[in-house]
Amino acid sequence: MQESRLKNYLLLHLIVLIWGFTAILGALISLEAIPLVWYRMSLAVVFIFIYFLIRKKSFKVDRIAIAKFFVTGILIALHWIFFFKAIKVSNVSVALVTMSTGAFFVSLIEPLFFKRSIKVLELVLGFCVCIGLYIIFNFESQYQLGIFYALISSLLSAFFSVFNGLFIQKYDAGKISLYQLFFGVVFITVYLLFTNGFSASFFEISKADWGYLLILGSICTAYAFITSVKVMKYLSPYTVILTLNLEPIYAIILALFIFGEEEKMNPEFYFGAFIVLFVVLLNGMIKNKNSIRNKIKEKSVSKN
Repeated sequence: MQESRLKNYLLLHLIVLIWGFTAILGALISLEAIPLVWYRMSLAVVFIFIYFLIRKKSFKVDRIAIAKFFVTGILIALHWIFFFKAIKVSNVSVALVTMSTGAFFVSLIEPLFFKRSIKVLELVLGFCVCIGLYIIFNFESQYQLGIFYALISSLLSAFFSVFNGLFIQKYDAGKISLYQLFFGVVFITVYLLFTNGFSASFFEISKADWGYLLILGSICTAYAFITSVKVMKYLSPYTVILTLNLEPIYAIILALFIFGEEEKMNPEFYFGAFIVLFVVLLNGMIKNKNSIRNKIKEKSVSKN
């Protein structure tokens, strides 16, 4: 049992490293954000479809689910488009640190859908994140557009994360992912058709870009998703939350090694980034502690 837990813990770190590498690939791929996301989602759909066939999983979902997955699929597509736009106009470090605000957007949006009050502590922590972002924004003014795009991406990710939190209570995680990615592809395809985006140059991709896209669509999207679901069956929410918060740190370290001078920032950026990442990590620890406390209370009440 202990050996299995250690194996899955190491696997979780690998997944987080892979997700961090997604931003690196976004910077390495020469395609603009929209075609990049179209190829990523298309390839991921193909790989997950093959996975379903191999595992003989059912594709069947009801009409209401189709409508839900259609809307959230569009949100995911837009989230990734703005995410890669942020990387293209700034760099990996700026985009990922700003994306860390997603947890606090969720804190503001979640009460609307789960019918609970907004907690004062979440607002305080959210304010601390804003201070960190202000420091980054103030001293790295050349990356303001990248920060703006990353904030939009982060807000969109918060919305579909909350929706998926509702969906997972009723639908299979694999089906959610497959249909959302598929509808994301449909949405971008329609946009490209109306804007004449499918030109000859759209399909002229270098061998290097094809290699990066295949890694992005298979390992960083399809494989990471399927494996993450399996890992969460063996590890506690506390372990998962803390490890996921390491993604920006892993990515920033990788970016420094791969891109060198392009990723080196002012000391003020790292101070602001430290504030953001520390608060996000603290938020995860507090939420997990409260979750464990609530479960203990529920067990105590049920015994009585």
